[in-house]
Formats: sequence, C-alpha cells, structure tokens
Amino acid sequence: MTKTIVTRHKVGNIDTWLKGHKDRLDVFAPAITDLKTFQDTDDSNSVVMVMVMVVTDMDKFQAILNDPTTEALKKKHKVLEPITISMPVEV
Repeated sequence: MTKTIVTRHKVGNIDTWLKGHKDRLDVFAPAITDLKTFQDTDDSNSVVMVMVMVVTDMDKFQAILNDPTTEALKKKHKVLEPITISMPVEV
C-alpha cells in the first residue's frame, strides 16, 4: 500500500541541497515511487523545502532516513534537523 507523505526541513545552503537531488532519488528509490520538491514562497530567503513522496514501504523509508549513510548525505547536502514527516488526514 502506498502513502503520500510530506517531509519538511530547512537546509543550510539551498544551492548545495539542490545539487544533491540525484543522491536523494538514489537513496530513497527502494521505498518511493515519486518525489516532488517545493520551496516556500512567503520568504524569498527561506530555504525550507517540502518533498511530496509516494511511499511504497513506510518501514523501509524510515530505515533509510535513519541509516548512517543517509546521515552523511544529510551533512553533505546541508540538511538541518528536525525533519518533519506528515501524513494525510482522512476527512
């Protein structure tokens, strides 16, 4: 079963983070089928990013997110903690 989730975090340098897009696709490929990236529009200096992903395996996604290899990529790409993961609400 797939879930559409939103992850949100800030980055230390938007240009560095954007250059890491292919790395993110490669790292999360085992757990997702789609990834879209958005930037906040309410502050031109904001580097808060939102990624909408269709996750095919939430456990695998969480494992990838917490993997030490992924931690190294977070540092390389200037990802700042916390990373917030949001799930859709059924209404």
